[in-house]
Amino acid sequence: MTEQITGAQALIRALELENVDTIFGLPGGCILPAYDPLLDSHIRHILVRHEQGAGHMAEGYAHVTGRPGVALVTSGPAATNMVTPLCDAYMDSIPMICITGQVPTSAIGTDAFQECDTVGITRSVTKHNELIMSADEIPLIVRQAFHIATTGRPGPVLIDVPKDCLQNMMTWHWPTDEEVLESLPGYKPNTKGHSRMIKEAARLILDSKQPVLYVGGGVLKARAADALRELAELINTPVVTTLMARGAFPDSHPLCLGMPGMHGNATAITAMQKSDLLINLGARFDDRITGKVSTFAPDAKIIHVDIDPAEQGKVRRPDVPIVGDCRLVIEELVKTIKEMLANGDAQTDISAWKSRVSGWQEQFPLFYSPSEPGEALKPQFCLEKLHELAPAGTILCSGVGQHQMFSSQFWKFEEPYTWVNSGGLGTMGFSIPAAIGAKVARPDRTVWAVDGDGCFQMTAQELVTASVERIPIKVAIMNNSYLGMVRQWQEMFYDERYSEVYLSPELPDFVKWAEAMGCVGIRVESPEEVEPAIALANSINDRSVVVEFRVDAGEKVFPMVPAGFGNDDVLLHPNQNDRREFLR
Repeated sequence: MTEQITGAQALIRALELENVDTIFGLPGGCILPAYDPLLDSHIRHILVRHEQGAGHMAEGYAHVTGRPGVALVTSGPAATNMVTPLCDAYMDSIPMICITGQVPTSAIGTDAFQECDTVGITRSVTKHNELIMSADEIPLIVRQAFHIATTGRPGPVLIDVPKDCLQNMMTWHWPTDEEVLESLPGYKPNTKGHSRMIKEAARLILDSKQPVLYVGGGVLKARAADALRELAELINTPVVTTLMARGAFPDSHPLCLGMPGMHGNATAITAMQKSDLLINLGARFDDRITGKVSTFAPDAKIIHVDIDPAEQGKVRRPDVPIVGDCRLVIEELVKTIKEMLANGDAQTDISAWKSRVSGWQEQFPLFYSPSEPGEALKPQFCLEKLHELAPAGTILCSGVGQHQMFSSQFWKFEEPYTWVNSGGLGTMGFSIPAAIGAKVARPDRTVWAVDGDGCFQMTAQELVTASVERIPIKVAIMNNSYLGMVRQWQEMFYDERYSEVYLSPELPDFVKWAEAMGCVGIRVESPEEVEPAIALANSINDRSVVVEFRVDAGEKVFPMVPAGFGNDDVLLHPNQNDRREFLR
């Protein structure tokens, strides 16, 4: 017997069948029909204060679960407000489903009220997007969206739904897996790496004298942290974890060198530069890692494992390209290396290389000058104390800027999916909504959002959402009264000509603002106040807490590879420059 339901009912039912438990959204005219059947659904809806917040919450949810976050907004300005989170998710390979309302099909192209070409606008920032033209299309397009978002290289998918398609009746049918695959004949991600390439990679690894495992976010997307650890310990090779891969390999592990790149530590940067083999697992040779490409790791052969064939040779031509799922490829690589060792092959002795790397670690730890009595707080000190006092399993979310780099440098990540940040797009304002999404996904975990005063003022209103929806997060504002990273660049590269970078130290009053949004507000101005404030924040779990740390405006992030320079030109903390030649 056929069942007749509305397109709106079909949409919500399809989301239920895709095991969606939470939607982040804001209703409006064209999407309004979809909000009515939500009243009868078990799906929780989080009412945001701005559509951008809905997108970043969906991202935060996806970061910590691996499941697609879902955002539901209306047409026109709501859809354009979603462009930033869509682009953010696209750059960082985050699975996400965005459903936007659209004017009725009969009005498309007439410049109707709140009409925009959502599919055209978002084509370059989505893995796939689709304009529905009939209520009967809804179930299949929803199934396609979830399949595309979560297979191959993950990414955001947008579904644009005209209002009449939600209102019209349709005959319910839930497509089978076979029907979904048949409807996408050109979409066949390759997950299994080529066996010959895997053998070539294994041979290069065993012959290498100065290897480095270069680990990117693809390892986390592939749920490959355990496989990575097995490989690293099997070949006893140093590991660097990019900004998007923090937590994929434990920072406390003796093989872990930490983060490389523009603001990575000197050892991770230099180990990559001096290596003779880079084993790239799920990273994309981003410009923040390579610096000037022509001078990057000049003597290194390249093994590049990536699910996306478009990444092969895009920046650096690999000697052994392997297209496939990181977990599956690493597991095959481990198996192949073990077989080769069992058959009498030997791994080259890399003890001299590891000793050299260890020397760099000893000589060039991350460094900052502690506060003298009466001086402003150091943000690095605040981050160290936040980590030291954090409950086990705490999830850290960050905005973008100096505080993001300090967070990655001075927080020690021991498990995957505990670090949520905007890597590729570098979206200020990401932290607060992303932390809310992470907390919704993992209510059992403590979630800290680290923000700058600039970032916080972009999306702080979502703390109202957190209060109303009973989603208690904890926020640490590193308030230096500046756009800190911009100030650092202007000081170092623009002769201290500070143009439009100074934010008021008096306004806003972050404590009062936090209290107005239903949060507990705490201000910290001296080192001795830091630990008690963090302990108090950790003890409050019935509402959100905002801790404003008044930090040193002159503090800069070191090391630093200036834009346009090579990694050999890394700038160390001034206190370490006397030992610089040791890196060479």
